[in-house]
Amino acid sequence: MNYFKSFVKGNEEAQPTGTETVARLCDRISSSTLLEDRRDSVRALKSLSKKFRLEVGSQALPHILQLLRSDASDEDICSYSLETLINLTTVEDDEEGDTIIQSEFAMSFIEKFIDTVENIMLVLEMIERYDFTVRWSAIRLLTSLLRGKPSVVQQTILVQPMGISRIMDLLSENREVIRNEALLALIELTRGNANIQKIVAFENGFEAIFAVINEEGFCDGGVVVEDCLMLLLHLLKNNSSNQQFFKEGTLIQRLSPFFDISPESSWSAQKNANIHLMLKVIRTLVSPSNPSNFLQSCQLAMQQCNLLAKLSDLLMATGVPTDVLTEIINTVSEVLRGSTENQHVFANVMAPWEPPRSALVVLLMSMVNSQQPFFLRCAVLYCFQCFLHKNATGQSQIIDTLLPSSLEPHDVSSGQLLCGGLFAQSDTLSNWLAATALSHALHSNEPAKCQLLRVQLATAPGNTPVTLLRQLTSIIQQTTHLQTRIGLLNLLCCWLSNCPIAISHFLDDESTVPFLLSQLAVSGNDRDLLVNGVCALLLGICILDNDGSITHYSKESLIELVDARVGVENFCDTLGCVSQHDLYAKALQKHQPTSDTPRNLLFDYSFAKLFKALEDKITKTVSNLEDIKKEEEVKAAMKAHDSIITEYKTLIREQDSKVAKLQSKCAKLEKDVQETESLLKDRDSQVQQLKDQYNLMKLTQGDDSSSTMKQIQDLLAENNKKSEELASNAKRIKELENEVEKYVAIANEHSPMQDKIKDDCMENGVSEENESFDLKHYKELEDENKKLTKEVEECQESVRRLTESEVLNTAKIQEQILICDAIRKEQEDLLILLSDQETKLKDYKQKLANLGEEVSDDETDSIGEDEVVDDENSPSDQ
Repeated sequence: MNYFKSFVKGNEEAQPTGTETVARLCDRISSSTLLEDRRDSVRALKSLSKKFRLEVGSQALPHILQLLRSDASDEDICSYSLETLINLTTVEDDEEGDTIIQSEFAMSFIEKFIDTVENIMLVLEMIERYDFTVRWSAIRLLTSLLRGKPSVVQQTILVQPMGISRIMDLLSENREVIRNEALLALIELTRGNANIQKIVAFENGFEAIFAVINEEGFCDGGVVVEDCLMLLLHLLKNNSSNQQFFKEGTLIQRLSPFFDISPESSWSAQKNANIHLMLKVIRTLVSPSNPSNFLQSCQLAMQQCNLLAKLSDLLMATGVPTDVLTEIINTVSEVLRGSTENQHVFANVMAPWEPPRSALVVLLMSMVNSQQPFFLRCAVLYCFQCFLHKNATGQSQIIDTLLPSSLEPHDVSSGQLLCGGLFAQSDTLSNWLAATALSHALHSNEPAKCQLLRVQLATAPGNTPVTLLRQLTSIIQQTTHLQTRIGLLNLLCCWLSNCPIAISHFLDDESTVPFLLSQLAVSGNDRDLLVNGVCALLLGICILDNDGSITHYSKESLIELVDARVGVENFCDTLGCVSQHDLYAKALQKHQPTSDTPRNLLFDYSFAKLFKALEDKITKTVSNLEDIKKEEEVKAAMKAHDSIITEYKTLIREQDSKVAKLQSKCAKLEKDVQETESLLKDRDSQVQQLKDQYNLMKLTQGDDSSSTMKQIQDLLAENNKKSEELASNAKRIKELENEVEKYVAIANEHSPMQDKIKDDCMENGVSEENESFDLKHYKELEDENKKLTKEVEECQESVRRLTESEVLNTAKIQEQILICDAIRKEQEDLLILLSDQETKLKDYKQKLANLGEEVSDDETDSIGEDEVVDDENSPSDQ
């Protein structure tokens, strides 16, 4: 101890160098037996470690590590040793000397330290110590090691049991200094390592982070909230598993209180940083690169927990810093993108103005205002793009605002703002932004493209209105501003793509094609080539989707013009200049339009994607003129053949209809025949009954009823004849049904004829002889069909006549039956009278005999016969 004091207080003439001092202290540590001496020595090394980093690190590092192992029970030695290691491995910005060289020294010491895995484990063990100085120093040293060699330290901690859990336990530490250092360590530990991120998340990392944020005061908290949000961002970014866990744990709802901001609150730098990070967390969950199902569920959850409403209110609030407002707009954009329900909610958001205006209109006013910051205007364009993404209703509403309407004088519509920006003469950025915004209103919406053709503009008072398409082409030809020209060309490319009607209107202007060809023939600098490339794309779209309605600008004519005026090879090279440019490649990377300067904002993601999809098609189409001609010839033949097939289809449909009617009639006739047969059976039964009655009457009545019986027999004979005719007609109906079924089979055999004819046309062309043969055959079938129909109608008429005749015969038979019944009744009465007369005669004969008179049998018979005759002649007296 005296030696050490003498070293410190030695005279200045014998002052040792830093290397000598460090060497003596190292010897003292290795040779001293007193704990106090070793403690003092390591304290001295700590004080020298910043100024003499190289000397202390090269000589004392092994001794310090040995002290941590041998004297681990002494908190002071552990604390001093860890502080020394922190000084050796950390370089601060305010240090003296060359920071680059010092950083190299620190990196070399970190590599020496982590060469032995036990050293990292030793630090983790120190973290478990409860002593404040030891735990605080240990966590700071771990952070320093992670910043220097993150991958090695991360892998070492990952394979150690409970390695991450030891650090996670520090988030619940009551001592805020240690908790805050643990946050910094976890930020470095989770950086770029998905496995560690998952472990931290499943160790209730999200709950611990939100607990700290809540304790610190949400967005009004200090740098600790910023650290928590940074850790949260590391856990969620590019980690689908953690994002899914975050959503399923209903943690999205816990983001909403972060934006409970009073309109009168102030905006400090720290609050701005906190809001920025939280907005990045939200954008991580609703990033367009996420899976669609997960993205939609997150968007819906944010709307249901009023997070979207709070962001919209903040968007319309006053006093919000520009950078925060820009990030809020970008966040709202991605919450809306592709979500129909969220888009509907945002469409109803109104700005607190007088009079109230739609939030979308307010945003568009900022976009076309040249006084607004560049990045804010780009954010508004992104918001407009996301609002219209997969929103056909919103697109149609935007296009409708361009058409004549009954707006109040003080009202401003989206269409008016877009037109104002589209034709602003002094602001090329507004031209490009408005053109790009309008192109998104047309994206994948063919009815909207056709509807936009109706828009007309009044260029000056008293002038005839011109269409929007004609005005755009006129400005493209006249303007010298590169950004304006490219923006309007981009709009036309989106408008004309997959819309032959718009192409016809575009080509109807005689000046458009010569202008495009002249642009392709002009050479210039790198940026001028971009204009030529977009002109080539526009001309290629006119070729690709040309329907031939403008005869002098058909697909073949345009290709021949390109070949004659520019050359096919030059055309393809000019088209390829766009895809080779850095601005095109940058636009294709992200949905959000971004650029370092306004003049470099020439393409957006949608146009770049359209260009990528059409470039190869246009090149192949222009390079194969002969194939195009053959294709057009085939299409013409196919068109002619399609007309023939259409006629066949019409003929077959008519025949099918007729066959269906015949089948219906046959079914009806069958039903009538069955009813007639049933009726005949009933008549036969009645006839048999009449025959029996006739035989009875013949026995009882004799010759008096012969005339009546003859009439009945005639009626029965006529009835039998009619029955035979009905049976003959039923047989004929059966034959007609068989012929109809045969006709239906023939029609069914010819139903697939159109496919066969179409295939034969494509392979061998259309045969006129086959066509005439088929038409002749169908005419014959049609004649046969008419003949069969006529015969069926005749049979129906015959059946109707027979049915009427049968009804009449039935009435006559019923009448004769009634007559027969009356006669039979009279005969029965006569028989009763005869029986009574015989009884009376016997009585009279008996009386005469009793009186002594002789009565012969002849007299008795004559008297009886006379009485009987009298009775028959006067039946009414009886």
